[in-house]
Amino acid sequence: MNPHAKSVEAAAIVSTVSDAEILTEYVKRFTIKGGEHISDAKTAANFFRCFFADAAKNEKFVVCFLNGQHQVLTTEVMFVGSISSSAVYPREVIERVIALGAGAVMVAHNHPSGLTTPSSSDRAVTKKLQTALASIDVQLLDHLIIGADHYSFSDNRLL
Repeated sequence: MNPHAKSVEAAAIVSTVSDAEILTEYVKRFTIKGGEHISDAKTAANFFRCFFADAAKNEKFVVCFLNGQHQVLTTEVMFVGSISSSAVYPREVIERVIALGAGAVMVAHNHPSGLTTPSSSDRAVTKKLQTALASIDVQLLDHLIIGADHYSFSDNRLL
């Protein structure tokens, strides 16, 4: 069989897999359950990515609440915005932190454009959240921007 025929055959197989099946497999591989740790930014990015699977046209802001030992308590989509922005209200994040008894949080939002370079608005909301959380002795461990790849504020020493 010639190489072209193999690639056509492979493309036919891939085209029979639905987006829902791909998402289901992705969720199985990267789900982090309550009580588990998120060890690094890449693991966090993979975990958060499934929250943005249906957000091709809108930004979403997701918060992962962790206990004092940095084990996952729960993860929630807290804000949904437009194609280029999402309003984030630190007060609402603080209310959930207190209600859940969280000791730390990780946050993520998507850029529907696929680009992961943080905007000045991304930097400002990160600083605002970090300051608000610090005022109640809760640590902001990371802020990830999810697009074609991911950007970690922590890995880039912006936290």
